Amino acid sequence: MAVARIPVQPERRPPGFVLLLCLSLALVVIGLVMVLSASSVEALAQYGSSWVFFEKQLMWVAVGAAVMAATIRVDYHRWRALAVPGLVVTFLLLFAVLVPHIGVTVGGSSRWLGFGSLRVQPSELAKLGLVIYLADVVSRRMDRTGEAGSVLKPVMIVFGLVVALVMKQPDMGTALVISAIVFGVLFASGVRGATMAKLGLGAAGAAFLLGMAEPYRKARLLSFMHPWADRTTSGYQVVQSLVGLGSGGLAGVGLGASRAKWGFLPNAHTDFIFAIIGEELGLLGSVLVVSLFVGFALLGVRAASRAPDRFGSILATGVTIWIVAQAVLNIGAVIGVLPVTGVPLPLISFGGSSLVIIMGAIGILLNVAAQGSRAAAADL
Repeated sequence: MAVARIPVQPERRPPGFVLLLCLSLALVVIGLVMVLSASSVEALAQYGSSWVFFEKQLMWVAVGAAVMAATIRVDYHRWRALAVPGLVVTFLLLFAVLVPHIGVTVGGSSRWLGFGSLRVQPSELAKLGLVIYLADVVSRRMDRTGEAGSVLKPVMIVFGLVVALVMKQPDMGTALVISAIVFGVLFASGVRGATMAKLGLGAAGAAFLLGMAEPYRKARLLSFMHPWADRTTSGYQVVQSLVGLGSGGLAGVGLGASRAKWGFLPNAHTDFIFAIIGEELGLLGSVLVVSLFVGFALLGVRAASRAPDRFGSILATGVTIWIVAQAVLNIGAVIGVLPVTGVPLPLISFGGSSLVIIMGAIGILLNVAAQGSRAAAADL
């Protein structure tokens, strides 16, 4: 007698996982639409087709989606084995960028490896490698000693070396994002407030000195305080950004109808794409994008708090701080409340290696979120 087989129900993803995935994909879709709009004029002038940058971005989105799908399925504990090897590879790549005829120099900065449009930015890999290393060191040392202060020495040594190599490129924006990751993880790990205050003051002083050391960085810093006083020179980009944002009003001038992208606003589809969002989609569109990043931050914190172990918690914390801090630095520069640092808007700005690596990191975060929700459900 044949026995009827009961169909196996597919495992349902927890609500937090689904929301985080939907928010991330929403930002990617908005990025695709806005890259097409913001880059159309420049692409037509350079290549004779308005679709060039969009097609490249679409290709990188496809690659990033495949990477994210893979990292979602990999148990986040497996990344622990790559903490030290990954950091070593990161250091080698950061060194390689600085070697003449190996690193690709654009605009006076040597930040890429590769050729043509197939380039990778090692500093983006450094963020991911550093997050995994921090999660490993912090969790292992705190599980052994129970003291958050035990992680300071190895973390600060690695942090100093990474920032030194990144600043040699030079890339102060990435150095600031890396600083936010390290200090955010240390704070979340329970390092004492007095210690954090001392480290923070030291880092702020170092950042100020580095900002004033080079003429172009000094000009950016000074023009940030009075952009309209230098509206034809160092403050030009911020002024044009503010003009574009102000032109958008409540509902915007309409998708594709930006005037700023017609040669007035430099880097309209990369670092200053948020200004085009504000101009074309208005205050409502800008608030929507900011709300998506706020939602991402809340869900990332939730995933970190519900992680099954300390390693997963620090891993989720690092990825969340990385993406949110980079968004804050980018949007802050576009609206004139922070100095221009040249960091892209995560998941939205045009760019290959940054998009793919961030989507891979989000996949790791989603794996932590999924395991944390299952662990919480099992305890009920």
